[in-house]
Amino acid sequence: MYSIVNTATVFGIDSKIISVEADISEGMPIFEMVGYLSSEVKEAKERVRSALKNEGYALPVKRITVNLSPASIRKTGAGFDLPIAVAILSAIGAISTDKLENICMVGEISLDGKIQPINGVLSMVTEAKKQKMEIVIVPKENLVEARLISGITTIGVEKLSQVIEIINEGVFKMKEEPVINEKMPIEAEHDFSMINGQQALRRACEVAISGMHNMLMVGPPGAGKSMMAKCIPSILPPMDTDEQMEISKIYSVAGKFDERKGLIKNRPFRSPHHTISPQGLVGGGQYPKPGEISLAHSGILFLDELTEFNKATLEILRQPMEDKQVNIARATGSFTFPADFVLIAAMNPCSCGYYPDLNRCHCTRQSIQRYLAKISQPLLDRIDICAEAPTLNFAQVSKKNQNESSADIRKRVIECHKKQSARFRDYEFKFNSQIPGSLMDKFCHLDEVETKFMEEMYEKYALTARTYHKVLRVARTIADMDNQEKIQIIHLREALIYRGLDKKYWEVAI
Repeated sequence: MYSIVNTATVFGIDSKIISVEADISEGMPIFEMVGYLSSEVKEAKERVRSALKNEGYALPVKRITVNLSPASIRKTGAGFDLPIAVAILSAIGAISTDKLENICMVGEISLDGKIQPINGVLSMVTEAKKQKMEIVIVPKENLVEARLISGITTIGVEKLSQVIEIINEGVFKMKEEPVINEKMPIEAEHDFSMINGQQALRRACEVAISGMHNMLMVGPPGAGKSMMAKCIPSILPPMDTDEQMEISKIYSVAGKFDERKGLIKNRPFRSPHHTISPQGLVGGGQYPKPGEISLAHSGILFLDELTEFNKATLEILRQPMEDKQVNIARATGSFTFPADFVLIAAMNPCSCGYYPDLNRCHCTRQSIQRYLAKISQPLLDRIDICAEAPTLNFAQVSKKNQNESSADIRKRVIECHKKQSARFRDYEFKFNSQIPGSLMDKFCHLDEVETKFMEEMYEKYALTARTYHKVLRVARTIADMDNQEKIQIIHLREALIYRGLDKKYWEVAI
């Protein structure tokens, strides 16, 4: 007999529908599985065989062939166990075949027939809905995640026997559970009110988040760079539903989705250690999974102690920072992961941390050059804002006056984002930092006086075409913060200050 069951597999952060075909025929007794399978999928036949036996179903002494189609897609993961078991049960007549047409199912099976949770359920249910499936059967522990997708019936199961009963009896309705986490709490441990001094750096952070610009903080140890970065999540604007769904899919595929909290509401803040590998940062592996830059999508990627990262690892960031996605090619296929993150980096100016204060810095010129050379000029060109974090004096550290809170700053950031949303409503991008070069004159137009000023600054600062456009984008953000439609010289001056800091360290050292 022959049967077919629908399932899904993760491909990148999306999914593809897979058909599991089972055929039982006369011949030498053998259980054969084909269809471009990974080792964990090949092992499914042993898990399925034991699970069926422990549920009271003996495999017939015949030739059993299971095919996972299409064969051109590499099948990975243990989520094929349940559809393989159901396909075999259908082929031997234990389950009615005609009831399986519009059902998609996924799940790992234990040897005793229990259904175990898997990763990527959110993406799989989304694809099942897109392919007009009516019902999705998932592990009970993945049910809350699956029900985040509306418009499709989702059923959670704990045992293989439950699946058999549900399909045979045609009972596809389950008790609805309340939607969780409808509000968006700001989960931030740090607040800008905790930071004394560093007014210029606070301003730079607000500009960076208002336009979603990349930022580098340079300063001696103990100046508050890391603390400042940890406060940034408290001023990030809210995400819309599409962004929440995309982030949740990424975390579901990566196995980091917390069902208890529902859709991810807060923009991510990722801070990997400097020993991270290139694959850990951008994604990869034999069967590619999202890396830290994808887990930081629509949020913040914080690289503390930037110069301690492997230089080759940092250079990999150059293409994703421009394209807002990372493309990974493997023999099993090409994968595209979203990577539209804001890079916030912090570093000391030299090995001892006190350059250019020659009273405290004892580094040689050569050691400073080697230290700063770890950050290449092409990578610096992709950073919109470079801000200095000077050493605080005692009066600033012991200041008792109340500092401006993150809540107040966040209100201004949200207002600035609303201006950008209205301005770019007919375009695919959302923020000033994403304005393409072809639309620069439209959104960052300069009058004659401002154009002449920038011509002089272009030569003075030896800007490149990329850095010139970044100055204009930052100036556009500063103008929005000042409620000005036109970019003025005062906005350009502040934007140029943020580009001048890298000259202070890198060029002087050279």
